[in-house]
Amino acid sequence: MIKAVIFDMGGVLLRTEDLTPRARLAAQLGVTLRELEHLVFSSESSILAERGQIPEEAHWAWVCAHLGLPPSACQQFQDQFWAGDRLDTHLIAFLRSLRPRLKTALLSNAWSNTRHVVLQRYDFLDVFDVVIFSAEVGMRKPEAGIFHHILSRLEVKPQEAIFVDDLLPNVEAARALGIHAILFRDPKTVLNTLQEILAHHKVEMA
Repeated sequence: MIKAVIFDMGGVLLRTEDLTPRARLAAQLGVTLRELEHLVFSSESSILAERGQIPEEAHWAWVCAHLGLPPSACQQFQDQFWAGDRLDTHLIAFLRSLRPRLKTALLSNAWSNTRHVVLQRYDFLDVFDVVIFSAEVGMRKPEAGIFHHILSRLEVKPQEAIFVDDLLPNVEAARALGIHAILFRDPKTVLNTLQEILAHHKVEMA
């Protein structure tokens, strides 16, 4: 029986729908969009920040220094980098509709200040029974430990949970533990897949 649904945040619930500001920023700095996103999301500095080994501010300072930006320009850089991001309110409403029949959780590889920023800008965390940002627990996806941690917090077994993420290594790691995992490609497809799994396990929809 399915008892919990776990969602990733970045790339799933919160997505960069307009790449124009970020692409313009990359062009201004003389790098490709891919290079810029790698620095922010996939560099060693970012991974350290996601594990909580360095504060978010140190990561941004490293990114700005690497790009030749003075500290005074770093906040403006961040604002422009995130300017095209949008919250998927339809998916949020769907998750809200699952409660209280199912437990809901957020599991995100994220830096130390993420909870504060999300509460300030978007304020949707109340839809979840459990919220785990990697920097707060010292683990990150696709490490097995963070999946065990959230299952423990939810008090469910792997086979009782569905996990949605936009990165294949994270999905494969969840599947290896016995969790029903869905690779996010677009909102419509993931909703259809979720509803099919829930119907198969005889979970009534609102």
